[in-house]
Amino acid sequence: MSSRIVLPYFDHMEVNDVNGGARSSESLTLGQLLKHVGDVQKEASGDGSETPVHHTLEISDGGVGTEHRAVPFVLSFSNLTYSVKIPWKFNFSEIFSQRRQHHGAAAVAVEPTVGESIFTRSKTLLNDISGETRDGEIMAVLGASGSGKSTLIDALANRIAKGKLKGTVALNGEALESRLLKVISAYVMQDDLLFPMLTVEETLTFAAEFRLPRSLSKSKKKARVQALIDQLGLRNAAKTIIGDEGHRGVSGGERRRVSIGIDIIHDPILLFLDEPTSGLDSTSAFMVVKVLQRIAQSGSIVIMSIHQPSYRILGLLDRMIFLSRGQTVYSGSPSQLPSFFAEFGHPIPETDNRTEFALDLIRDLEGSPGGTKTLVEFNKSWQSMKKSQHQPLNTTNVAPEQNNMSLKEAISASISRGKLVSGATNAKTNPSSMVPAFANPFWIEMGTLSKRSFLNSRRMPELFGMRLGTVMVTGFILATMFWQLDNSPKGVQERLGFFAFAMSTTYYTTADALPVFLQERYIFMRETAYNAYRRSSYLVSHALVALPALVFLSLAFAAITFWAVGLDGGFLFYFLVILASFWAGNSFVTFLSGVVPHVMLGYTIVVAILAYFLLFSGFFINRDRIPSYWIWFHYMSLVKYPYEAVLQNEFGDPIKCFVKGVQIFDNTPLKLVPNAMKLKLLESMSNTLGMRITSSTCLTTGSDVLQQNGVTELGKWNCLWVTVAWGFFFRILFYLCLLVGSKNKRK
Repeated sequence: MSSRIVLPYFDHMEVNDVNGGARSSESLTLGQLLKHVGDVQKEASGDGSETPVHHTLEISDGGVGTEHRAVPFVLSFSNLTYSVKIPWKFNFSEIFSQRRQHHGAAAVAVEPTVGESIFTRSKTLLNDISGETRDGEIMAVLGASGSGKSTLIDALANRIAKGKLKGTVALNGEALESRLLKVISAYVMQDDLLFPMLTVEETLTFAAEFRLPRSLSKSKKKARVQALIDQLGLRNAAKTIIGDEGHRGVSGGERRRVSIGIDIIHDPILLFLDEPTSGLDSTSAFMVVKVLQRIAQSGSIVIMSIHQPSYRILGLLDRMIFLSRGQTVYSGSPSQLPSFFAEFGHPIPETDNRTEFALDLIRDLEGSPGGTKTLVEFNKSWQSMKKSQHQPLNTTNVAPEQNNMSLKEAISASISRGKLVSGATNAKTNPSSMVPAFANPFWIEMGTLSKRSFLNSRRMPELFGMRLGTVMVTGFILATMFWQLDNSPKGVQERLGFFAFAMSTTYYTTADALPVFLQERYIFMRETAYNAYRRSSYLVSHALVALPALVFLSLAFAAITFWAVGLDGGFLFYFLVILASFWAGNSFVTFLSGVVPHVMLGYTIVVAILAYFLLFSGFFINRDRIPSYWIWFHYMSLVKYPYEAVLQNEFGDPIKCFVKGVQIFDNTPLKLVPNAMKLKLLESMSNTLGMRITSSTCLTTGSDVLQQNGVTELGKWNCLWVTVAWGFFFRILFYLCLLVGSKNKRK
């Protein structure tokens, strides 16, 4: 009978002392152990600057047992090469000067290679990069800007399009499949992509809902979140919102740790980070890397790029790779840097920071005629010499029985230790089949996404307030402008103008949906890149979250305008047409947000296309008068169908009369003729036509108005369903944009 207890430690030496004591003395009781840990906590928790380490021990019936041995994982990569094609910059002075050069770094850079053309040239971003690292270690990739740091991280994280990267990446000697890598790894981007109005605790809780399986109880998920908050040192900021430019929130270092936390909530085996210390002060950067060290010590492989680490951060790193223009100039531990550069002929002064000296030397060599070629060659010979003197990494400090573990066995062992909390099962032999592609079913993802969006929107009521204010002001202006229209010929024309403007307004007011996805785009790409949830779940959730607001806006606009204008059709159908218009417009703008990456460009396109829709709706020119080569745009106009629907709702009564007797002259120059003369003209027309026309004779009914405006093809309910169908059509197009545009891989 055994149980497990998670003990927080603050100092690495004290951890060893406690564990050592536990091993050497069976008389050490659990109470004494906990008291010792409590004393350590009291000493270190004065200012809250340090974060507790979560260390798992197994408590057996006989006392304190031995610590769980880490499952061995070795990530190796060899001969990674990646090139891109970039367009030539035609500068004739440079072309002629480069032809005269026959040596030096500049000449090497422009040497023609395979795949070049007169318009493009090939640029190598990674050139034969090899190395390896294992669980419990932090491997840092260093180099100047443009050296290939982020490219190497992307290559290891499978963020380069298939077929573009040459070389192999293997875990425990087995090639990593894309599906498996998505589940066992996490990637932390350089930018902190978080919802600004959620608190730290809520952000991590939603991450737990996405990444932890449904089989895990809510209490266990909550416990995992609370443990992670402590591990990241975020206890004091747990109830603080993330914040943005307009809302004060957590600090930059805390924000970075939250970004790390949402990606390690499921305790991944591989953790990739792109410059996690960028933009942070020295203390915040050290705390971030300290957190990463503790994550590595829990059995993960941590690989990160870093620009220029401080002396304290250097002491936390286990392996380093220095890059220069895509080539390796050093690969080894930080402790070997002095001997490496001393043998190269450039000893590091004792007073200098090792990494600063190395980066400065590399930069000087890059500007010299020979470039870093000598350093690259020296590194290769130095690595060969080290390999001949020492055993390979994967046979060092690893128990013989563990060294032969396959990838499947290693993952199974990690899962049994509580690693990789994603509902995994070891029933299948294929490693990629041991863990599910997604931790939760479709409806759980959809519900969680909807809850998060509602919560984030609820804390920014000013956004919905602005939308509601715009709709109500527009409705008020239209209601007072077209107040209580009559059934005269003038009233008919004014009704037509009101409906055209009202239907087009519903589309223009949905343009506010454009920045919604543009702001969430990179959050969505980060979360779906490693299977936090399905794209289809996001699609449905996005639509469901938008519907309540659309219903409220539609009801407000319909209620303000219907009775004030004096419309005669049914209110319910009028409301449904406005709701369908809002739905179609919102879907259309959402689709454009998936295509257009910039807000201002998106607004320009939305306004232009909606203007075209209004032009071809049939209000300015009837359908039968539109040129044949433009008639296709008439049927694609989103304004056409709701416009025709409300016209039929208003003029659909075949008995109701809109032009009686002398009103036939209202839209002609004869309007100014005295009424007696108009009656004589009607009598003359009666004699000519052979029918009696009096001042009360109905000459134009609602059906005639529809006929005159070319509204004869579809019934009002069919127009309503077509408008709704347009909304679903653009949602499908938006889904295709999510599938195609969210690969987040280099090409």
